[in-house]
Amino acid sequence: MASARDGWSLIGICLGFFVVLLDATIVNVALGAIEAALGGGLGGQQWVVGAYTVAFGALLLSAGAAGDRCGSRRMYLLGLALLAGAGMACALAGDLSQLLIARVVQGAGAALVTPCSLALITHRFPEARARARALGAWGGISGMGLAAGPVLGGLLVDAGGWRAVFWAVVPFAVLAAALVVATTPETPRRTAVRADLVGQALAAVALTALTAALVTGPSAGWNSSMALMAAGAGLASAVAFAASQRLVRAPMIPPSLFADSQFGVAVGVGALFNFGLYGTLFCVALYLEQTLGTSTRTTGLVLLPLTVVVAICAALSGRINARTGPRVPMVLGLGAGVLGSVALAGMGAGSAPVVVGAAAALLGGVGLAMPAMTSVAVSAVPAASAGLGAGVLNAARQAGGAVGVAGLGAILLDPAGRPSLLAAMLVVAAGYVLALLLTVGLIRTP
Repeated sequence: MASARDGWSLIGICLGFFVVLLDATIVNVALGAIEAALGGGLGGQQWVVGAYTVAFGALLLSAGAAGDRCGSRRMYLLGLALLAGAGMACALAGDLSQLLIARVVQGAGAALVTPCSLALITHRFPEARARARALGAWGGISGMGLAAGPVLGGLLVDAGGWRAVFWAVVPFAVLAAALVVATTPETPRRTAVRADLVGQALAAVALTALTAALVTGPSAGWNSSMALMAAGAGLASAVAFAASQRLVRAPMIPPSLFADSQFGVAVGVGALFNFGLYGTLFCVALYLEQTLGTSTRTTGLVLLPLTVVVAICAALSGRINARTGPRVPMVLGLGAGVLGSVALAGMGAGSAPVVVGAAAALLGGVGLAMPAMTSVAVSAVPAASAGLGAGVLNAARQAGGAVGVAGLGAILLDPAGRPSLLAAMLVVAAGYVLALLLTVGLIRTP
């Protein structure tokens, strides 16, 4: 029987991941206010989101290894300290460069918290049923973070300005740390775990450079030396990273993980999933505020149905998966993503915000695919590598989100310089169609 101490331990663990997702979504509705205060234009707004997701995605796998080597509790608390400290630095930033540096540190904190929270649950709840319930709570509370971000951000910006959205994460992080310190023991340390420093450096350079190419291309010109150098560095680093994983003794992503094609499909679908979801949140928020002229509070309320539907569908996906296998919820979710993105592509300068919210809510049905593709990834690798397989999937998702914000932002403005959803949402629709075709053609039916 679970004790009260177990319950408080679970709340503390889950609250950390709540902070990670809150930090990822709360800032979208504050982008206009940040740009007005600190400048930077559309590129600056892309980097405010991208600096967090790039650092998050690039460091995720190494962060999991650090937790195994140094203790997941210790690294989890370090991640929370980075989230809280960098959140305060964001709130106090005097210019855009200071804000972006602090956002990178926040992303590093998120990378530590995410895998270490799962490791803490696995260690704290060793019995299968208790662990399943704990993981369900972890998913539910994290979904609350995703859903709360836009509406809470809108209310905070209206009440206290853009800096308030960064102050908001601090008390949650402090509370999570206090609960874990009081109730959760340290995990065993696996000192034999090695860090792939070469792979980590190449992965970080590749993701950062490719994002920089997409951000600078529209303003500097796609054939400019800056954009071409960034693209070249990104592609070269990506190729070098793939080669290094076959050469180093302890690679970040062992090639053997892809022995079952199901794993590669799940990772690809995961990248496309976040490409569309994070890119849509970014584009729709700017479209609402700068094209339709809605307030930050209204923008948050319009985005709320999208994030709520994602969270609800993610919770329902497990039940459908248990009855039918992962293919059905993935097909249903990705199909909803296609329909919703096409609907959003039809929104114009005179569209009613409530109609935009309804179309976005339809896209939120893509949440059905999220737990299902995770189950595919975990089931396609040996049991001893299940944690690493989930880590690779989550890293791919965060990388897809970073590229989505940068890439869709590059085609967001119409000839008049206003955000238009037509081109960006058609690209999202194409991404979800590709993910749907991969699922229908390659995910096996049980």
